[in-house]
Amino acid sequence: MARAFLFVLDSFGVGGAPDAASYGDEGADTLGHIAEFCAAGAADRAGLRAGPLQLPNMSALGLIEIARMASGNLPAGMEMPERLFGLHGAASEISRGKDTPSGHWEIAGVPVRFDWGYFPTEGDAFPEALVEELCARADLPGILGNCHASGTEIIERFGEDHIRSGKPICYTSSDSVFQVAAHETHFGLDRLYALCALLRDLLDPLNIGRVIARPFTGEKPGRFQRTGNRKDYSVPPPEPTLLDRLVTAGRTVHAVGKIGDIFAHQGTPREIKASGNEALMAAALRAMEEAQDGDLVFTNFVDFDMVYGHRRDVPGYAAALEQFDLWLPDVYRKLGPEDMVILTADHGCDPTWRGTDHTRERVPIMAFGPSIRSRNIGIRSTYADIGETVAAHLGLAPGPHGRSFL
Repeated sequence: MARAFLFVLDSFGVGGAPDAASYGDEGADTLGHIAEFCAAGAADRAGLRAGPLQLPNMSALGLIEIARMASGNLPAGMEMPERLFGLHGAASEISRGKDTPSGHWEIAGVPVRFDWGYFPTEGDAFPEALVEELCARADLPGILGNCHASGTEIIERFGEDHIRSGKPICYTSSDSVFQVAAHETHFGLDRLYALCALLRDLLDPLNIGRVIARPFTGEKPGRFQRTGNRKDYSVPPPEPTLLDRLVTAGRTVHAVGKIGDIFAHQGTPREIKASGNEALMAAALRAMEEAQDGDLVFTNFVDFDMVYGHRRDVPGYAAALEQFDLWLPDVYRKLGPEDMVILTADHGCDPTWRGTDHTRERVPIMAFGPSIRSRNIGIRSTYADIGETVAAHLGLAPGPHGRSFL
């Protein structure tokens, strides 16, 4: 029996979403704009990277052709491969939102057909009654922030006040999310987690998708640093996902990184935590060695989104992509004769775009393995086709929302 390895390059969009204008993202193109900046020398950084974007392994898996299909443009400066290997295409999202849970759930065969709750962009982000109840139940002297903000910026702005007052830093974004930043030692990590668990219950009536604990360390601006102890408190998917179906069939899902949090720990019997793309890839490679026939290793590489996309760091994003590309031969060497790897993304986060939020884009699909025939699968109408392809590869019955491209 075969195994499957699903790697999500968090936010690695390829432009061209047909409904991008509805989200204010018409023209957003994460890959295309990174490549453009690199080709022009605008994404060079001494000691980090220089020159055109170099992704030879993903290009050989069809990435340049994927970009052409998805957005109508070839990524500037990228070198065309002599031949293509594996299966390649793109997918449009049908979920109502451009957030992490919607993208991942749709990848796993369950599109989000309902509307999430969101917080207003003007004035206080959170309702007064919610803040009062939170402070009363958690014995807090108040909160700081209460606005839309970048996570790193708001910690710089309020970090010292937080340490002095004991008030957590609370903020949101264009996603359906309530984020809480607090110092790991002055406030306490366990106390932060308990606060976020309480918030999860308070926010269910508002249909907010996630509460995120954002711990940090440091004593003053310029020294504050978010840590790898982030924890997401998500609502569960509305129906069984690919992960649930695999567990019901007696298989093991090896959930690497924040996959367990995204799926509210449903269908993730083995959760493997790691922080940073390098550690995530090392954990994924170990899980590949340990996975048995019929298993799925599902990994989210969060740095593309959290460290580079949201912070609008084009050189950093480019360097991270180039490093990931260099790891792909190590992935291939772990494969058995019937195994399959799929590389994809959950949304875009164009680091050249206005603001700091996700961007509505199509995502790449690159699948490879010893038995995978090289071909173009075109543009798929839903991310759910990815999950249904994994299901078909692993011998599961088809689900209701997507169609396998095998």
